[in-house]
Amino acid sequence: MPAFTDQTGRTVLLKTTPQRIISLVPSQTELLYDLGLDESVVGITKFCVHPPEWFYTKTRVGGTKKLHMDIIHQLQPDLIIANKEENVKEQIEECAKNYPVWVSDVNNLADAYEMIEQIGLITDKAKESKEIIISIKKEFSRPGNIHSPLGAGGTCYLIWNVPYMTVGSDTFIHSMLEAAGFENAFKNQKRYPEITLEELKTKNLKTLFLSSEPYPFKQKHIDELQPLLPHTKIVLVNGEMFSWYGSHLQYAPGYFKELQKTISNGQ
Repeated sequence: MPAFTDQTGRTVLLKTTPQRIISLVPSQTELLYDLGLDESVVGITKFCVHPPEWFYTKTRVGGTKKLHMDIIHQLQPDLIIANKEENVKEQIEECAKNYPVWVSDVNNLADAYEMIEQIGLITDKAKESKEIIISIKKEFSRPGNIHSPLGAGGTCYLIWNVPYMTVGSDTFIHSMLEAAGFENAFKNQKRYPEITLEELKTKNLKTLFLSSEPYPFKQKHIDELQPLLPHTKIVLVNGEMFSWYGSHLQYAPGYFKELQKTISNGQ
């Protein structure tokens, strides 16, 4: 019986190569698609929007934080792929009582590469997963996609509104900010701290990023904040590029390049 160790140190036993997979993480769902596992994936969450054809055809088992166990039981998976941060610990433990559950724990690019490689091994798609990793590394090393710091002035990346929440140094988003050439103004904090408008003012930020997820910031939020932060460039950013750690990473370096141009040109 094949045994695999997930990124939280748990041992996952499989009888054979999984044929009925449920993915509980949007970025890992997209990875499974890019690995060519269309016939093997039977369930996804309502937030698994990529690829669109799966979003409309695969059975949805709830959200990342609220799983419908009755639907999961109906699907009878032989593998569930989850994430330590995005899913609820108690719900994953409940799933693990009945099915093999492989849990990722991704906080930086190295973790992401390991996750992609391990999911490739567990699904018998090792060759395809290595090709994806090579593609991502190629994009991050491509001339023009190597991002150097933009100079004085930090960046705050907001993930939530009322209260404002940002990212600390032990998050995947922080590692992507660094890869994109932006200095995290709250790198001395951990996880996802709540912050106040007064803290934003005292940071003398060069840039403030308003993410598209999990809170969907819009232009109206820029309009509200800009008069209060007159010397800060406030930009709406695609949260998928900063927080999706599967095959979507292939698109991140090019996006970061364009974002740097926007900031540098003051557009």
